[in-house]
Amino acid sequence: ATAIGSAAVNTERLLNADKEPGSWLTAARTYDEQRFSPLDQINDKNVKSVGLAWYADIDTERGQESTPVVVDGVMYLTTAWSMVKAYDIHTGAKLWEYDPDIRKNKAADACCDVVNRGVAAWNGKIYLGALDGRLIALDGKTGKVVWEKQTTDTNLPYSITGVPRIVKGKVIIGNGGAEYRVRGYVTAYDSETGEQLWRWFTVPGDPSKPYEQPELAEAAKTWNGDAYWQIGGGGTVWDGMAYDADLDTIYVGTGNGNPWNQAIRSPGGGDNLYLSSIVALDPNTGKYKWHYQTTPGETWDYTATQPLMLADLDYPEGKRRVVMQAPKNGFFYVLDAKDGKLLSAEKFAPLTWATHVDMATGRPVEVPEARYEVTGKPVIIKPGALGMHNWHPMAFSPETGLVYIPVQIAAASYAGPKEFKLNLEGTNTGTDFSGGAALCAAPGAQCGNLETYILAWDPVKAKEVWRIKNDVYGSTGILATSGNLIFSGNHKGEFNAYNATTGEKLWTAPTQARVVAAP
Repeated sequence: ATAIGSAAVNTERLLNADKEPGSWLTAARTYDEQRFSPLDQINDKNVKSVGLAWYADIDTERGQESTPVVVDGVMYLTTAWSMVKAYDIHTGAKLWEYDPDIRKNKAADACCDVVNRGVAAWNGKIYLGALDGRLIALDGKTGKVVWEKQTTDTNLPYSITGVPRIVKGKVIIGNGGAEYRVRGYVTAYDSETGEQLWRWFTVPGDPSKPYEQPELAEAAKTWNGDAYWQIGGGGTVWDGMAYDADLDTIYVGTGNGNPWNQAIRSPGGGDNLYLSSIVALDPNTGKYKWHYQTTPGETWDYTATQPLMLADLDYPEGKRRVVMQAPKNGFFYVLDAKDGKLLSAEKFAPLTWATHVDMATGRPVEVPEARYEVTGKPVIIKPGALGMHNWHPMAFSPETGLVYIPVQIAAASYAGPKEFKLNLEGTNTGTDFSGGAALCAAPGAQCGNLETYILAWDPVKAKEVWRIKNDVYGSTGILATSGNLIFSGNHKGEFNAYNATTGEKLWTAPTQARVVAAP
C-alpha cells in the first residue's frame, strides 16, 4: 500500500481514477470534472441509515468553498484565507496544517470573501493557489513549503480563489479580479521547480507593443478605444477548467469585462474577445486551438468561468465527446470537444436579456433594452451579476444521463453612471446599481433574490427533467454517485441526499451552518 500522506498522484492514476473509486484525486475527481463517484455501497435503498463518523472543527466562520481531495488515506482541503489542512480519513485526526499568512487587507481585492476552492495533488506535493496570487507547493506528508511562485503583479488587485489543475507535470492556474483593473491570463508552471512554462492572455494589451500571442492581433479588432488596455480589460480565468487526455486539450472559462459597462470599456461595442468564452488550449505549449464566446460584448458581468465538464453523450446519431457549461447568462451550452462546434444552447433558467441563441451564428439574440449602456435607460433583467449559476459545482451522472445544476434566480437593475472615474482602490463596474431603484420600487416589479433550486437537465434533449426547490435562498455544489444519489447541502444548514432519477429527498443531516461547497 502507498504510504499515508504520500500524495503520489500521477497521470496514470488520474486517467484510471475509476480503478480507485475511494480516492478523489483532483478537483472534481477526474479530468472530466463530472463530480461523479462510482461508489454505490451507499445508495437510494440504504442512505437513510447514514450517520456521523467523525467531524473536525475549522478555524474560521468565513466562506468555505473547498471540495476535499482524498489521496492514499489523507483528505486535503482549504479553508478561508487559503489555509490548507490534512486529515486522516479514517479517524479525522489532523495530520498537519499550513497557513500562507495572507495579509488581511488583501480581502479588499477579493470580490466575494477570502475563499478558496481547493488544492491539487501531484508527485508527493500539494499545490495551493493563494489569495495573494502565490502558487505554493507543499510536501504532502508534512505541509512544509517546497517552493512558491508569485503568479501575479502585486501592484495590481489580482487574487486567486480557484483550484490548480495539473496536466503532465504542469501546474495550470488562473486568477481573479476582473472588476478591479486587471488583465486576465492562465499560466502553466513546472510542478517540480515552479518555473513558468507558458502563459496565455485572454484579452489584448497595449496595441503599441507586440502581442504575446498571434490570436490577440485578431482579438484586438473586436475592441475599440484605449480604455480597455489601460484599465486591464478583464477576462480573468478564476474557476472552470477541464482536460481531455485523448484530445490533449485543456479547456478554460474566461470572465467578465473590466469595467462591466461596455460603453466605457470599448466605446462603440465589438465582441471583445476573449471575454466570457470557453477556450481550448494545448496544455504543452499554451497554444490556442479554438474558442466559443457565450456573451459577445459582455456588459452585465456574465462570466463563462463557471465549471466546465467533459462527457460522452449518446445522441440518436451516435456518441459525441462534448464540453458542457451552465454559465451565468442562463443558457446551457453543449460544444463538440474537438472543434468547439455548438451542439445546443437552451435556457436552463428564465433569463430575460436574450430570447434565444441563433444556432446558425452561435450568437445570443439580445433583447435591445437589455443594453442599458446603449439605450441610456435603466433596465431590470434576469439574471443579475451573480448569474443563473455561479461557481457552485454542478454534477453529471453517466448512469442517469442528467446534469444536476444549482440554479439561482435573481433579477437586477442596471444603469449607466452619470460619470465614470477609475477607482484605484476598489471595483470598477461602470454600472449604477441605484439607477434602477425606481424600477424596482414599482408595483409588481421583480428585483433581487427570487428562488433557488437543484435542476436535473437532460443535455442531449436540452431540457429540464425535474427540479427541487430550496426552502431558503442560496446555492450549493452537488455530487452525483453510482448509488442513484445526488448529495448537496443548503442554506438552511442541512446536508441532503436525493434520488438521482426522480429528485425525491431520501435523507437529511444537520450541518449547523449554511453549506455552499460541493461534497
